[in-house]
Amino acid sequence: QVQLEESGGGLVQAGDSLRLSCAASGRTFTSGRTFSDYAMGWFRQAPGRERELLAAINWSGDSTYYGESVKGRFTISRHNSKNTAYLQMNSLKPEDTAVYYCAADFDYVAVLRSEDGLEYWGRGTQVTVSS
Repeated sequence: QVQLEESGGGLVQAGDSLRLSCAASGRTFTSGRTFSDYAMGWFRQAPGRERELLAAINWSGDSTYYGESVKGRFTISRHNSKNTAYLQMNSLKPEDTAVYYCAADFDYVAVLRSEDGLEYWGRGTQVTVSS
């Protein structure tokens, strides 16, 4: 069973930076696939708000997507040989406070559509930005 684990969250001040990591561990992905076969997405959810897709990256890393709220401030990347995806977050704002999740799916479009049935989800990491 593959697991995704986020790390790198914490309490920072407005204007600071954080880099979140999403590491995949376990035996094998579905149907013998590997991490490099999967598109990755970063999401967040704040109390009382809907889950929001922040950024997505395809299997090779040559296609990325950013939500309007983070465009120009956040950067998604991946290191397939390390089975890890990253979210570099700069110029953080108090409104960025939320639990941040990573997700993986073989279908990049499904990630872009933020479909509920994405194949793998992490448990989340808290990011708190103070003013």
